[in-house]
Amino acid sequence: MEIFLLKVLQFMMAISLLVLLHEGGHFFFSKLFGVRVEKFYLFFDPWFHLFEFKPKNSETRYGIGWLPLGGYCKISGMIDESFDKEQMAKPAESWEFRSKPAWQRLFIMIGGVLVNFLLALFIYAMCLFTWGDDYVKTKDMKLGMKFSQEAKALGFRDGDILVGTDQGEFKSFGADMFRDLATARQAYVLRGGKQMTVEMPGDLDLLQMFKSVPPFVAPLVEARVDSVVPGMLAEHMGMRKGDRIVAVNGKTIASFNDFNFEVGRVSDMLAGAKTHADSVKALSVSLILERNAGGKLCTIKTKGMLKTSDNEKENLKFGFTPTMPDNKVTHVSYGFFESFPAGIKYGCNILSGYVGDMKYLFSADGAKSLGGFGAIGSMFPDTWNWHRFWLLTAFLSIILAFMNILPIPALDGGHVLFLLYEMITRRKPSENFMIWAEYIGIGLLMLLMLVANLNDVLRWLHII
Repeated sequence: MEIFLLKVLQFMMAISLLVLLHEGGHFFFSKLFGVRVEKFYLFFDPWFHLFEFKPKNSETRYGIGWLPLGGYCKISGMIDESFDKEQMAKPAESWEFRSKPAWQRLFIMIGGVLVNFLLALFIYAMCLFTWGDDYVKTKDMKLGMKFSQEAKALGFRDGDILVGTDQGEFKSFGADMFRDLATARQAYVLRGGKQMTVEMPGDLDLLQMFKSVPPFVAPLVEARVDSVVPGMLAEHMGMRKGDRIVAVNGKTIASFNDFNFEVGRVSDMLAGAKTHADSVKALSVSLILERNAGGKLCTIKTKGMLKTSDNEKENLKFGFTPTMPDNKVTHVSYGFFESFPAGIKYGCNILSGYVGDMKYLFSADGAKSLGGFGAIGSMFPDTWNWHRFWLLTAFLSIILAFMNILPIPALDGGHVLFLLYEMITRRKPSENFMIWAEYIGIGLLMLLMLVANLNDVLRWLHII
């Protein structure tokens, strides 16, 4: 429960900051061009609000709504989610949005996106200045990588150390590496100390590379116990530091990657169990351990140690950590002025990767991978870590900027699209058209939000 509350706190802090600054961008440009702002709210306030105040001699009411789905800045003379038809029916005033030149209205509409993007670059720069950049180069991963059968069919072997592709050298193991592998014609690996070339098709499905079980490639981890969590299953079974797992349910394994795969099969059996007897059978797992390197083998079993029922289809959790390879960590420090170009490069790379991955959203698997508030909240760490918090806040700021600039009515990008149309044709879309576009846009956004959050629920229920 404490972990859940901590994640919620971090999520709410990050989202609140980003929404306030996003709406602040609209507010800034509105005031700059003399447009009246009637309301400035964090969260939405249908029917009632949690807090509101109006400074003396100010036309703006500031407040906090009860529905945490964003925020808004109600700008006079603009068709937005408030659908204030009464105001729009009156003659236009000089201080209204609709009375201003198109280029001023354009700046007002992109103000939020601009602030979010610049904020992300600033946060990345300050993170690099404060903590530097720590990473393990792929070529410094001593044990190499574990590959799926699909990857092995291309020519990779377990233990290969990925170095790079014909597109360049890999910096570290991560999303950028997968993107390069997906489009590469050649991949370079270290095998037995020698560099080898693996021919690649150049059109691998990036989403499948991530989603496949086991994944296309993962860091190879030894199946040796480093520590055992007190009170967990591993301790009750008698597992000790230094034990090496050599088999699961009679299936020989060569790595912790193999162990996870076999335990995943057991979890799938448990999730698909129809009766209590099926659940008990699924939870009867046997492990063969090698104790004291080169010593005799011993067998330990879970039978009788776990209790389950038809209503409890949980993943099997042993409660131990494997021995991680002692890889060399590369640290790069940045001075204050050096951090800004580095932060800009870092942020632009994140944005480029995110935009490139959006094409997978329009596939069946991509739609299933869409996540809502639960998926976003789960990204935050179990313990408080300011470095991780700010990196995730910057990432969410980039997502918020990109999503808002999409040319969908009701989003900033939809208004920008209509403004560009006006600037090119010298004709404004009719107010009736704008109102209906807003209705349609809000409907699409609600549908997208419903699908994303439904996916979170289905993942929690282990249905997808």
